[in-house]
Amino acid sequence: MATVNSSAGHACPAPMKATSNGVFQGDNPIDFALPLAILQICIVVALTRGLAYLLRPLRQPRVIAEVIGGIMLGPSLLGRSKGYLNTIFPSKSLTVLETLANLGILFFLFLAGLEIDTGSLRRTGKKALAIAAAGISLPFVMGIGSSFVLKATISKGVDGTAFLIFMGVALSITAFPVLARILAELKLLTTDIGRLAMSAAAVNDVAAWILLALAIALSGSNTSPLVSLWVFLGGCGFVTLAILIIPPVFRWIGSRCHEGEPINETYICAALTIVLACGFVTDAVGIHAMFGAFVVGVLIPKEGPFAGALVEKVEDLVSGLFLPLYFVASGLKTNVATIQGLQSWGLLVLVIFTACFGKIVGTLAVSLALKVPTREAVALGFLMNTKGLVELIVLNIGKDRKVLNDQTFAIMVLMALFTTFITTPIVVAVYKPARRSKKPDDYKHRTIERESPSSQLRILSCFHGTRNIPSMINLLEASRGIEKGEDLCVYALHLREFSERSSAILMVNKVRKNGLPFWNRKSVGGSNADQVVVAFQAFQQLSRVTVRPMTAISSLSDIHEDICTTAAKKRAAIIILPFHKHQRLDGSLETTRSDYGWVNRKVLQNAPCSVGIFVDRGLGGSTHVSAKDVAYSVVVLFFGGRDDHEALAYGLRMAEHPGIALTVIRFIVSPEKSGEIVRVDVKNDDPAARNFRSDEEVLSEIRKRASVEESIKFEEKRVGKAATDVASAVEEVRRSSLFLVGRMPEGEIAVALREKIECPELGPIGSLLISPESPTAASVLVVQQYSGGRAAPDLAEKPSSSPEKDSE
Repeated sequence: MATVNSSAGHACPAPMKATSNGVFQGDNPIDFALPLAILQICIVVALTRGLAYLLRPLRQPRVIAEVIGGIMLGPSLLGRSKGYLNTIFPSKSLTVLETLANLGILFFLFLAGLEIDTGSLRRTGKKALAIAAAGISLPFVMGIGSSFVLKATISKGVDGTAFLIFMGVALSITAFPVLARILAELKLLTTDIGRLAMSAAAVNDVAAWILLALAIALSGSNTSPLVSLWVFLGGCGFVTLAILIIPPVFRWIGSRCHEGEPINETYICAALTIVLACGFVTDAVGIHAMFGAFVVGVLIPKEGPFAGALVEKVEDLVSGLFLPLYFVASGLKTNVATIQGLQSWGLLVLVIFTACFGKIVGTLAVSLALKVPTREAVALGFLMNTKGLVELIVLNIGKDRKVLNDQTFAIMVLMALFTTFITTPIVVAVYKPARRSKKPDDYKHRTIERESPSSQLRILSCFHGTRNIPSMINLLEASRGIEKGEDLCVYALHLREFSERSSAILMVNKVRKNGLPFWNRKSVGGSNADQVVVAFQAFQQLSRVTVRPMTAISSLSDIHEDICTTAAKKRAAIIILPFHKHQRLDGSLETTRSDYGWVNRKVLQNAPCSVGIFVDRGLGGSTHVSAKDVAYSVVVLFFGGRDDHEALAYGLRMAEHPGIALTVIRFIVSPEKSGEIVRVDVKNDDPAARNFRSDEEVLSEIRKRASVEESIKFEEKRVGKAATDVASAVEEVRRSSLFLVGRMPEGEIAVALREKIECPELGPIGSLLISPESPTAASVLVVQQYSGGRAAPDLAEKPSSSPEKDSE
């Protein structure tokens, strides 16, 4: 961007020096390039992140906040103050600002290319190709039609051919990076509509970049058509050479990078240098530097760990700092005040209508012709209408090439903002997740306590990272029983927080290949993923257990939905969640992330089956204990009630393992400390309640089994209603390996202890066992039995603090 004022009588502004000598030597830092650029970046990041936080409840992608922030910083709002504009964004600083912005957009387009899997493009079906063709052709034609109206009114005197193509591209493009983030946020990437939208958008994106290259070739300052032809042929030659050279080079680099090992810095540096070199070549040809970077990203093979490592090295700096500068550079060119009068606002409405009508109707018509259900077809039309960042790139190139004037540019920016903003709300309205998910009809075993304890037990075991895996596997080993019944089936669900990072999109895309979020060693890169899969594969081979490693990628505000939906689909009897505190070296528990505790509470409220929260204090040590070496002492603290029944049923399941000794301790109120008996009314209209057995029925069976089975011991303890009395009883079995307790036990003792619950998700006994005053340092599993879908007690009544506003 030129930084001179070419009007007669105005001299070029003096170039800025890089650094100042400081205020104490009389220099104003903002008169120098580096400190002013730092100030600009800080203002931009603070404003755009603040807007993103405000728009988060509306589930808008971050690009919306960045576009709005750029417009606010420009002449449309804050820039109306000439003092602000000349101080923070003076004309002499714009060269540095735009250089940084274009460097950021160059690497971002490289990351966007990495998100596109060329193998998936080759496998794109006829349905996706037809939808992509319709999504390009109709809006392109309508864009050319609307360009005649604009050229006759507010865009007189511009290059006719280039203007037609720029308008056609601007209205027909689908922003693939933004669409991927919207689909991932709405949990649609693993659905049929998500696959269809991603495939069609990828084809659309590639076609749009080809058309954009043509438009750039035609928009040069030289009016000779022969020059435009040379530019276009030069671009084609570059793409051809890139296809022949880049994939083999990066395959060789990929062959020297192995899973679980750090990537050599030389290879990362070489890749980034190749990106810059290709950007230089395409800029020299006359297209744009970002086109070369995009081509490199598309052509790099996605298999192996190298692509993922490359993304992780680049994404935070580019997306967090440099990319928002591009939106500010766009905002400084956008002056909404130029849209004045009935004619200008009418043209804005015309452009928005043309963009939406061409994209949505074209996609909808072809989708319905291909027998896509109506709701999915409507949602697909609005998804394909997503604009965002790629649209701004097109418009900025058109503005810099003098193809778009100020008024047309402002109209097109507002159109891109509007079409992207409406995507998420409308898709959620017409294609709600509730309509997509159906609970299986044969989902009967929702608890561990059941009439046929020998039937298969299905466990959904969740974890956030590799830290919990050894203890979790040891817990599952203890849960498998022996030859009496069917095999234990475990679904190991890795909970990953979704972000708008390119690495998150790559991860989601790799998960998406199988339709369901199943992992295998060939489909998911990254050392952590590989460690998880290897650990569970080894466990499956050493034990009579069927293990299915999976992953759920969602924002923390609604990841509990994924957990509950997966449990229902897999007909799990219990969900096991890790506690949000971890044990330190001194034995105390420290909070890693409090929002994990919020996730646990939401699962307790909405789970379709029983739930267990596992407080890991090193069960079995830091490695997987083989079946023959298992020697655990498991204690069930029984007070009474449904949750205690579930804990006891789980303990009896563990007692079938030859290496486990089970002790059941029943707590009874001492006669001298007994008060009014606390009873729980059980309603007969509840199906789960009708099958509820009394405490005495359950305990009579335990007494019988304890008399004949050496691995089971039964004791009764008479205690008072104070926590110290219970702690004294626990002191006798403090060296146990694992305590099993109900989350909300019933009876006089339990009710008295409820007044001092520190962690609502653990209940009174669980909170007592993990308190600093606890006499034991054993692991604890707190169990809540499924009770017909009723809200978990002591959770529904208390408002919980969410990591972000709940979007339900």
